[in-house]
Amino acid sequence: MLVQQHTIKRSISLSGVGLHTGVSSTVTFKPAPINYGIRFRRVDLPGHPEIPALVDLVVEVARGTTLQVGDAKIHTIEHILAAIVGLQIDNIIIEVDNIEPPICDGSAKPYVETLLKADFEIQDAPKDYLIIDQTIQYVDESKGVHIVALPTDDYRLTVMVDYHNPALGSQHTGLFNLEKEFINEFAPARTFCFLHEVEALHEQGLIRGGSLDNAIVIADEDLTEEKVKRITQKLGLNETLIIGTNGILNNKSLRYKNEPARHKLIDLMGDLALIGAPFKAQILAARPGHASNVEFAKKVRKLYQQQALIKKYQFEKKEGIVFDVNALQKILPHRYPFLFVDNIIDFKLDEKIVGVKNVSINEWFFVGHFPGRPVMPGVLIIEAMAQVGGILLLNGLENPEGKIAVFTTINNAKFRKQVGPGDQLILEVFLKNRRAKIALLEGKAYRNGELAAEAELSAAIVDREIENTKKY
Repeated sequence: MLVQQHTIKRSISLSGVGLHTGVSSTVTFKPAPINYGIRFRRVDLPGHPEIPALVDLVVEVARGTTLQVGDAKIHTIEHILAAIVGLQIDNIIIEVDNIEPPICDGSAKPYVETLLKADFEIQDAPKDYLIIDQTIQYVDESKGVHIVALPTDDYRLTVMVDYHNPALGSQHTGLFNLEKEFINEFAPARTFCFLHEVEALHEQGLIRGGSLDNAIVIADEDLTEEKVKRITQKLGLNETLIIGTNGILNNKSLRYKNEPARHKLIDLMGDLALIGAPFKAQILAARPGHASNVEFAKKVRKLYQQQALIKKYQFEKKEGIVFDVNALQKILPHRYPFLFVDNIIDFKLDEKIVGVKNVSINEWFFVGHFPGRPVMPGVLIIEAMAQVGGILLLNGLENPEGKIAVFTTINNAKFRKQVGPGDQLILEVFLKNRRAKIALLEGKAYRNGELAAEAELSAAIVDREIENTKKY
């Protein structure tokens, strides 16, 4: 796989009709600088708003993936994104002059061919690969969906589809070499639907630009004269409808025996581009769809954001340590004698964090608390929890170095074991709720494996410069 970031050398355009909205549109691909990522730009709207290709911005998944920022929307972006991922382009501007890019022939091939004409440019920056080093799963039992990411040193996708429909049956496919297989074996695979879905999709306001030239229709029921009349009128078709001998409406030829499965892989590729970074992993997907792809991409993106935060502060990799004391001093404003965390040993973004405080006889508070019977004050155990929790709140802050978390409430604080010299505190903090700049945390402190203290903490995220002028 390529190791340097890539963009295209020159601008190039493609025009056509959108699959679901039926609008005419032109998409223009333009070069972009390093670390720019993939962004759509609505040039038909005032100010030409940009929509980054990120899963956090997904607003609709009905037979296609839709992104939105403010009033700017872009429908059915998965085929474009699959083409970009398949060609390993990192930075690109996708200008669109309407709400939906053209569907072309229903595959990613027209986009691939267009981008190949634009040629590629190697950029002076390495790719920011997400290395998936743990198993990540998404399961929807009600729909029989199961998607899993397994660690590997390459990009591989395997897809199985089974709609319990004899007209399609079970199909599977796999992409194991992006550079050798994508362009010829997967990019040409077209979108598809079942005959019984056509009228319902149209009534839902979808497939307004659909035709037998940009989609495969699998015949899973008989065609009555009345049904033929309704479909041709709704879709504006000029051709007579028949069920072909191959089970495809109007006997349209398949490009591959398992073309539906291959197209599902294309959809998966496009949706996983919304993670926001190229990744190395083996993805196994059973019965995937846009909704499940997006939910899975959210889980993987969270891992990417977590790794990005860790790399930002922890320069030296240490076994069993997420953040050492040097990293903690880049994150927290606290210093001696009020830094009560030695390192972070576990970190799950927006979920949970675990820190360690080694309690020494040299702690300053033991001088007066208490002479001859050193006990760590309970309020300082709570403070240690809060410092650990402050690190958990890093995500989503534009300038974390310029922020500070301050207590707003402490509830249900309980102290169960005394903590003294030689003890080690394991501080577990869970994020229970977060709204704008207010967060609710639940903390537990364990002394040598026993629960020593617990509390519910509310904190406000405020600017550090402002807080430095306040008195508490």
